[in-house]
Amino acid sequence: MLLENKVAIVTGGSRGIGYATVEAFLKEGATVVLCASREETAAKAVAKLKEADANAKVEGIFPNLSDYAAVKEAFDRVADKYGSIDILVNNAGVSESTPFTDYTEETFERVMDLNIKGVYNCSKAASEHMIAKKSGVILNTSSMVSQYGQPAGIAYPTSKFAVNGFTLSLARELGPKGIRVNAVAPGITYTDMMRSVPKEVIEPMIAQIPLRRMGQPEDIANAFLFLASDMASYISGEVLHVDGLARS
Repeated sequence: MLLENKVAIVTGGSRGIGYATVEAFLKEGATVVLCASREETAAKAVAKLKEADANAKVEGIFPNLSDYAAVKEAFDRVADKYGSIDILVNNAGVSESTPFTDYTEETFERVMDLNIKGVYNCSKAASEHMIAKKSGVILNTSSMVSQYGQPAGIAYPTSKFAVNGFTLSLARELGPKGIRVNAVAPGITYTDMMRSVPKEVIEPMIAQIPLRRMGQPEDIANAFLFLASDMASYISGEVLHVDGLARS
């Protein structure tokens, strides 16, 4: 198994790409702690995973990711219970599409608090345990909009561009300490958010993709699985685009 005896924390792990990543990690032998925004959300996701596999080594936590003290306390408990934190997937994030003319400071800060500050807080808390062990993997969720932008909702692509810079810089800093840092940049992926988009909007988007389909959460989860495993032991500081597009 690719992740046997590894302990992973996956934020935003109760649905969509995060949930698929938790499933993939569990199948490959990891012990997984999923983070959700609320206790009931975490409990529901854990119950669903255990319904599929009663022996699944999974539990849920729900710290406020924009509060470093809360994150550190939760992550320290995980490390104390399982002996280490080997893998962190910073997947929790929020997207929105407010026109710039209607933007408020509160809207901007809400996105930044989770998409950037949350990534910083979780990476900081997890890296302390990884540094002590001289090994670990930190994976961040970027987005194709970090490269192309989007028509509205300026904070989201801004935050994901920042995630790319954070990933590359942290990889350089933590590499000598035995820690790899990478990001996955999903393209259009069939999650709950996309299910609500009208067919007439989705079809032109799919037509722009050479593979002529949207990504599935499992496509993104497989990229995280690869980067988390020893198969990617010589890969760090990369932003892996998983979007079905052809690049020169």
